[in-house]
Amino acid sequence: MARIIWMIFYLFLFRYTPNPFHSWRATILRFFGAKVGKGVHVYPKVKIWAPWNLELEDYCGVANDVNLYSQGKITIGKKAVISQGAHLCAGTHDYTHPGFPQISKPINIGGHSWIAAEAFIHPGINIGEGAVIGARSVVTKNMPAWMVCSGHPCNPIKTRNLNSLSLESSTIFS
Repeated sequence: MARIIWMIFYLFLFRYTPNPFHSWRATILRFFGAKVGKGVHVYPKVKIWAPWNLELEDYCGVANDVNLYSQGKITIGKKAVISQGAHLCAGTHDYTHPGFPQISKPINIGGHSWIAAEAFIHPGINIGEGAVIGARSVVTKNMPAWMVCSGHPCNPIKTRNLNSLSLESSTIFS
């Protein structure tokens, strides 16, 4: 029943709101049980399966056409960015059982991370703080902090240059 009510609210009060109405969408998500920090930017065309399984920390951003398939908990850390078309899938099925029962596993995206366009994050994955996941990467295992990672399957490629970052004074959105 909760999913039906959510879909009605989503269609009429969330999806077709103007892009700048971030605080309105945050209020709706909070109403449905999401934990939403300050300054969060969730765009109107984000697909959310169950907002009560979301935790969005301060100043994170989730772009249009992102799919948050939140059958399990999805946490997006402070100042993390999820780019357009990314798919965070916190649910799957047990293929070893004839009835294919549903399995949910949490996804955690560390603060200051960037999930680039059309990346796919499998259930149960942890993305380390400050990691960058390249466009169209398929993440099947945990990714380390402060690394640029890419590929199918996704692998760490190189260390992120921390000299150019000022984490304390920077904000993603001003």
